[in-house]
Amino acid sequence: MPIIGDLLTSTMAGLAFVGCAISSVAPTPPGSQPQPRRREVAVNGKRVKTVDVHAHCIVPAAAALINHPLEAPGLLMADTSVRLAAMDAQGIDVEALSINPYWYRAGRDAAAELIRVQNETLVAFCAASPDRFVAFATAALQYPELAAEQVEYAVKKLGFRGVGVAGSVAGEELANPRFHPFWAKCEELGVLVFMHPLGTRELEPSGRLGGSGLLTNTIGNPLETTIALSHLIFEGTLDRFPGLKICAAHGGGFLPSYANRSDAVTRCFPDRVGPLPKKNPTAYLKDGQLFFDTIVFTPEALRHLIAETGPGQIMIGTDYPFPWTSTEVDLVLNTPGLTDDQRIAILGGTAAKLLGISQ
Repeated sequence: MPIIGDLLTSTMAGLAFVGCAISSVAPTPPGSQPQPRRREVAVNGKRVKTVDVHAHCIVPAAAALINHPLEAPGLLMADTSVRLAAMDAQGIDVEALSINPYWYRAGRDAAAELIRVQNETLVAFCAASPDRFVAFATAALQYPELAAEQVEYAVKKLGFRGVGVAGSVAGEELANPRFHPFWAKCEELGVLVFMHPLGTRELEPSGRLGGSGLLTNTIGNPLETTIALSHLIFEGTLDRFPGLKICAAHGGGFLPSYANRSDAVTRCFPDRVGPLPKKNPTAYLKDGQLFFDTIVFTPEALRHLIAETGPGQIMIGTDYPFPWTSTEVDLVLNTPGLTDDQRIAILGGTAAKLLGISQ
């Protein structure tokens, strides 16, 4: 990646989103608090490299191009010490950074420039601390042909191994045939697609998700993922692109918890389903196309997710800096019924393989 050297000096200069190299811990001055030690995760005495596939950030210079506001201070990385301290405390060795798409309604020229700035900054940041950070590229999916070009450039020129998408594109389903050029390119390049929802915003005006409980997020986010995955199965997108690899945030939403109903509808109402998928819908959860993070909160929920999908489909995610969870390593270690090899795969082995991270 010969352009990284230039990016490190030009793209990162003057931005709030900057990196710093990991340095050794200095001796503790007399009378001061000792520095917390980095947690090293081991399974049966074997050191494991852990990879967090669900960690958020933002590039302020890109967001400023369309006047997008900052959603949370923790998304900024002007000083990475806070983020690294959190990673060290949680036992996270590598974060795979992603940015929730906020640009799907931007015009073509603005979106093209935003994605250029965003991806170049991400790759430069990760190059500054390659042992701690990788990133998912971004793309202007509202312009599918442009998005396909952006992904190809991000992979072949910038060295990305994954790309992030939302659960819908300005109200359009990801299974819409107009997005086929994007999916075809992702399949061709063999990149992991990280799908993060933006919520079911079409329900918000009705008030159904109002009131107590932060339902726009608590229910709305996993619901959008459930809808998106269901369409990708039933509209034949996964059949058309069998080499696709998609990681769905928040344990795949509600789909893995009730996927057998999707099998049942193909038996009970075959004339109303449309063209039947090539396999039972539950089979798509296990066949190596769909992956899921561990943000399901309890060992029993993770055990059930694994039972429905398989241990090889699961990767840890923390949702940093949002405080949904900070104990994903312990969740995996404490979930019963897993072999050592399965725990190692979930903690980092599967993500490292998909994202090209050395183990």
